[in-house]
Amino acid sequence: MISPERISDLFVEVADTLVDEFDVVDFLHNLTVHAAGISGADAAGLMLTDQMGRLQFMAASNSNGETLELFQLQNSEGPCLDCFTTGEPVVNADLAHASRWPTFAPRAIQLGYQSVHAFPMRLREHIIGALNLFGSAHARFDTADVRLVQALADVATIALMQERTIRRAEELTEQLQGALTSRVVIEQAKGAVAALRGISTDEAFELLRSRARSHQKRLVDVAQAVLDERQGPTEQSTSPR
Repeated sequence: MISPERISDLFVEVADTLVDEFDVVDFLHNLTVHAAGISGADAAGLMLTDQMGRLQFMAASNSNGETLELFQLQNSEGPCLDCFTTGEPVVNADLAHASRWPTFAPRAIQLGYQSVHAFPMRLREHIIGALNLFGSAHARFDTADVRLVQALADVATIALMQERTIRRAEELTEQLQGALTSRVVIEQAKGAVAALRGISTDEAFELLRSRARSHQKRLVDVAQAVLDERQGPTEQSTSPR
């Protein structure tokens, strides 16, 4: 099930984030894209806890992944919440027979998905969120597949926490809260660019990411600049080039 290509490069990329400063929002988006890519999933989503210990949507590989993550939070039901609560993966769940999610499962099926998997974001006993994978076919993960995706989630968790935040839990809380605040700004900018250019929010997000990288700026700073320009007299100059 899991494609062997680029797995080594993927873990090296995740490990490269173990530095003092990195773009958390961009890192989380890349994580969902990579997780979907190596697993063959059609969408991936990620939730993390805020400073109050409540799960919040943080990243998704596409708009459907975002929709399903937010739907779980709004209805307090779904595989990501179960995974976070128990600390155990949810594997090979057939949505057509998922009676434990009477609200979530029909919505996921409506969007074209048949299977779902969820993996805890954890370091030992410390769980900070969960990673969801959604499939349009009922593809099954074997033991090796489960071990690989969980290893990816574990390494990503270490990258988020880092050594200094392991020693000082409050610093991790501040970092995750800052990422959540950044996501709100980025979501607003995505909507503004999408409306201005007549494109999808996924395409708008890629334009923002491209501009951030080409100008060597943080994604949230580019998003804030877009919003600031929208409030000025020259709205037509706001879309990323």
